[in-house]
Order: sequence, then C-alpha cells, then structure tokens
Amino acid sequence: MDRIDLSIGSGGKSMHEFIAGVVLRHLGNARLDGLGDAALLDLPRHAAFTTDSFVVKPLFFPGGDIGTLCVAGTVNDLVVSGARPLFLSLGLILEEGLPMADLERILASMRRTADAAGVTVVTGDTKVVRKGEADGIYVNTAGIGEAVGRPETPRPGDILIVTGSPGDHGVAIMVARREFEFEGDVRSDCAALTRLLPLWESGDVRWMRDITRGGLATVACEMASQAGCTAVLREADVPFSPPVRGVAEILGIEPLYLPSEGKALIVAPSASAGRVLEFLRTKAACPDAAAIGTVETRDREVDAILRTQSGGHRILEPLTGELLPRIC
Repeated sequence: MDRIDLSIGSGGKSMHEFIAGVVLRHLGNARLDGLGDAALLDLPRHAAFTTDSFVVKPLFFPGGDIGTLCVAGTVNDLVVSGARPLFLSLGLILEEGLPMADLERILASMRRTADAAGVTVVTGDTKVVRKGEADGIYVNTAGIGEAVGRPETPRPGDILIVTGSPGDHGVAIMVARREFEFEGDVRSDCAALTRLLPLWESGDVRWMRDITRGGLATVACEMASQAGCTAVLREADVPFSPPVRGVAEILGIEPLYLPSEGKALIVAPSASAGRVLEFLRTKAACPDAAAIGTVETRDREVDAILRTQSGGHRILEPLTGELLPRIC
C-alpha cells in the first residue's frame, strides 16, 4: 500500500497490518508493542501531564516536519514546567490518500526526536477520514514527566533571559509556504529543550515558558500578568537571527510576535542570572542566549514595556488575531 485508505481506520485486518508494519516499525518498544488499550507505567510520586494537537501547514518545512514538531512541542511543555519527559501518547488522524512515504518520513522524525529527548511513545490511536476532510495528517500527543523542579512566581528584580533567536520557526513556515521570495538559509528552530533541565535541578531559575504562538512579546505579557508585575524588554539585546530581522523588515511585521519551537524565555533571580547564561552558552548549546530585560514592580496596568533601540518606550500587548495561522 502506497497511500492511506479508509480501511486502515476500520479496526480490522488492514488496521492491524498498518500498526504492526508501519507504526511499530518506526516507534516500537516494549510498552507499545503489546498494543493494549492502555500502557501500565511506573510513575514518580510527583508527575506532570500535558497534551497538545498539531495541524501545521505545510507538513514538511526547513528544519523539521509535523513529526519533529509534535514530539518536541509536547516535550518542551513538560520541560518548561519543571518536568523531565518520560512517556508520550500518539493520536494520528490520517486523511485518505496521504502518501505512505510521507507518513513513514513523519514517523521516522518522531522516533528520532523522541530518542534525542529520552522519551518513549507508549500508547496511541489511529483514525482515518475521507479525502478532503483533513490536510493530510493531524497529530495529538500527550506527555507525562517526572517533576524535577517547581516553578515560582517571578519577582521584581529578576532577569529575563532568552535561549536564542526568537521567531525562526515562523519565518521557516512562511518560506516553506512560498508566501514571498527570500534568499538565505532559513530553518525552523524546532527541537526538544531537555538540555534545560539542569537549570531546574540547580534551583537557578524561577520560571520558564517556550516561545510558541504569539511570540516573545505575548509570552512576556502572560508571565507579567500572572505574576502581577511588569516585564521590561530591551530591544537592542534580543538576539534575532539575520533571517528573522530580514523578513520582519521586508514584511513590516514585529519580530517579537513571531513564533519559535525550540527557544524559551527564562526568569532567573539576579544572583543566579550569570550562572544561567554561562550554562546556556557553554553546556546547553545555546550560544546566542542573552539577558534581554528585567521584571519590575507593576507599572499601572501595563504587562510589558519595550525599551527601543532609539531610546524610547513602547507598550507591548499580547498578540490579537493570527499573525501566522497553522504554524504548529
């Protein structure tokens, strides 16, 4: 079979052959191979649980695909919550006619990303819909992790640190959609952030959030709103990559709202910010990590302020509407 057909979702022989011959060939392991209705897990006393769905368009983009994205995205939600990822579930919604070669490529990306993150797919489900009822494939993943740190509420005087250039995933998706002509090596930053876990174990950080939909500005606003403080960002210190700066200038968009899939905003006490930056740059493969601002006492009802390169100040608000639909 070289394309997905409706019989795969029937629950009968075709489905079992598909699961055994395709899915388990890429993702098989001791817990998944039994194909039980649930996986029996030895869980730590304190666990974290998350779920997410992925509908990116196009399915393949420079630097990754929906398989890389679904595993990294779920892993990262656990990591920034102070948990070491352990197990994933995988729900596939496949469209009739999807090339089997595309599915195999996606499953291989899932396995590669899961192995790199030290996480195992232990249970899942597959459904098939008629042609025209989905864009090839939708994926739902849920993740369970062991708590290794406990996020705290950011406080005035804390330092805002970003692990690298925000916005690379958003730019890669725009280039893959051929929405404009752009010369240069533009790749998504889609990757698991498990290398950040030692920061939780050391106690050097208070809070983390991966920078996804809404971009850095929205994440900063959400953090400040929940903490009852104001985030002050320094525009000159945000380490945007050349492609992000170039695309933002060409299209006249604010790069602070472009999404990433492999970067995080970290809040650290001022006393440990230097250690955090040193760890990120030398041990966590984040050479462009930078301190980009501070947490300050609440300024009226303002969540976030940008100190511009020209010396002015601009209020930042959460993204309204969709700057880039279907990016994850």
